[in-house]
Amino acid sequence: MAKTRTVYVCSACGAESVQWFGKCEACQAYGTLEEQMVTTSTSPVGAARGGWQSNGRTDNRATVAPKPRISVPFHDITEEEQARFQSGYGELDRVLGGGVVPGSLVLIGGDPGIGKSTLLLQTANQLSQRLPRILYVSAEESGQQIKLRASRLGVAEASSVTTAKKAETNGNGKVKKKKEEDPDKANLFILPETDLEEILRELESLQPQVAIIDSIQTLYFAALTSAPGSVAQVRECTSALMQVAKRDNITLFIVGHVTKEGAIAGPRVLEHLVDTVLYFEGDRYASHRLLRSVKNRFGATHEIGIFEMAEHGLVEVDNPSELFLGNRDEFVPGTATVVACEGTRPIVVELQALVSPTSYASPRRSTTGVEYSRLQQILAVLEKRVGIPLSKLDAYVASAGGLGVEEPAADLGVAIAVVASFRDRVVDPRTVLIGEVGLGGQVRLVSQMELRLKEAAKLGFKRAIVPKGQSFADDIGLEIITVGKVIDAIIAAIPPQQKFGKDLEMEDFKEEEMGDDF
Repeated sequence: MAKTRTVYVCSACGAESVQWFGKCEACQAYGTLEEQMVTTSTSPVGAARGGWQSNGRTDNRATVAPKPRISVPFHDITEEEQARFQSGYGELDRVLGGGVVPGSLVLIGGDPGIGKSTLLLQTANQLSQRLPRILYVSAEESGQQIKLRASRLGVAEASSVTTAKKAETNGNGKVKKKKEEDPDKANLFILPETDLEEILRELESLQPQVAIIDSIQTLYFAALTSAPGSVAQVRECTSALMQVAKRDNITLFIVGHVTKEGAIAGPRVLEHLVDTVLYFEGDRYASHRLLRSVKNRFGATHEIGIFEMAEHGLVEVDNPSELFLGNRDEFVPGTATVVACEGTRPIVVELQALVSPTSYASPRRSTTGVEYSRLQQILAVLEKRVGIPLSKLDAYVASAGGLGVEEPAADLGVAIAVVASFRDRVVDPRTVLIGEVGLGGQVRLVSQMELRLKEAAKLGFKRAIVPKGQSFADDIGLEIITVGKVIDAIIAAIPPQQKFGKDLEMEDFKEEEMGDDF
């Protein structure tokens, strides 16, 4: 006999509690416990249970030699390269690790309106030109809405899209045939459905190579009493989809909503179940979008792909360095150029700093694209080790295009930009700065230096200021200046005197000693 009881489940970590608390005892998050009804079976006490807790245990270890039942010795496993297929977008393939892995689960999260559905609809259209069956499950839009959006984006023709629903019949009981629903011509199938059981039946019947679920928070399993989007619903729906995908070798792209903090909504087990977790980032009012990988079982993490939202949907950006590089013809004080590495991709980014007298009792610090704590640390190093009084000045630092530059290799660029703004000087626009700033004022080594220098040389830079002792090839095509301390980098990057106005030319930037200027 089954009975119903009430439990409280944490929406952040999935922990259960028999009583409501303001704070989850497992993850210490506030206001995350949600009431749910669960059904339990009342089996007799002492009934036999399977597994390692079975009551009737037979000990035959003395008479039977131990041997594996279904496990395989490690040395018998063959090394086979994972087969991949292309999605039609090089930026998406880069983030996935070189292409789409058959039978994998890819979770894509992002803010509302950022373009997740647009990206997946365009990807489904590209895949339908190479693969025979692609299923797009829309739990948020009807088939007509998807068709209108596809026509607006120009990604699908009427003869290549069909709706996977029950066939309509006329008065004589015969099936009505439509030209756009000819299975011989249709490669992209649309299923507007929220019921998990209907979606699973369609996956088993159609056997698509790729299926897109938009989105996982709107699906529901009828056997559960909780509402769609709850911890139990998201967990059960994802588990059921994963079992079908792994068994039938179906690649699944799953869209996940995000919370106000920017994390994917639902329990953390959702991210543990899937093979790859991607975040679609960017300002919804700006044109460019970043697709970032934070988990990938088949490739490197922290890879990024860059798209631009154009009139007819998302367009790949072939050279992202030009997107995040400002106009080098304009000489503005407080600007420095760094080379950041996102995964295996080097990106040249322009950093801008503004230092001005404060109007408040305590100075303000603000960052855009740069970690706030790193700016605080760099300002303290400049004041303590270099002697620049910044404790009573406001400091603002931003990266061009809002790209998040979190790695320590950008520290030297931030420091030089702050000093240039403080002294109202212009940094040589042909110079890139790469290095981590230590608390003692030293410039530390960074990784992938040769890759960064080659990217800078390809974009026409002439000079690079790097940490002393850094190893790289000799034929980079750049003038390399090695520094051991921040003060040495300031002397090398900022010229001692300059003139402002239209008569400022590139020849005014010459290698001269700073003397006692600092």
